[in-house]
Amino acid sequence: MDPQQGESEIAEWLARAQQNPAQAWREWSEGGVALLPLGSRFVASRLSEELVHAAAGRSEPQPVAACLEQLLDGPVIYDNRTMGGTYYPLMRCQSRTSWKYQHIAPLLAVGTYLGVPRLGRLRPPGTFWVVPPREVGDVCEPAAVGDLITLACTTVRDAER
Repeated sequence: MDPQQGESEIAEWLARAQQNPAQAWREWSEGGVALLPLGSRFVASRLSEELVHAAAGRSEPQPVAACLEQLLDGPVIYDNRTMGGTYYPLMRCQSRTSWKYQHIAPLLAVGTYLGVPRLGRLRPPGTFWVVPPREVGDVCEPAAVGDLITLACTTVRDAER
């Protein structure tokens, strides 16, 4: 597949999370980030920088990105403009009631919008892809995100002993 064609198909898939996909395209064009509603194509979990760095055992951007790519095998967004540094893995849709990590890594689903960067936005400033989607429908499995959260909690608990 032509990489540019694949990228435009992925962007169109993301844009179609919006009821009016042209709005997403406009937002990407004007500001580099589109507000997309969660819950129809994908959901996200809000992972603090501290949580992700504990799981990765590092805080440098490249090793953290490599760790997330390996552990989550799906797309992850980073935003340092609100709530400190925050990672948002895009996940297969599920309900908040089935997400057992709500207290530490809230699930963002129906009724929530997420700032999704345009494809190709891979570094600061602003919101960017730490791990971009590789194909249409590419999302993290919730179990993989749960495993990362469990690893981080275990690492922190062991360090406190």
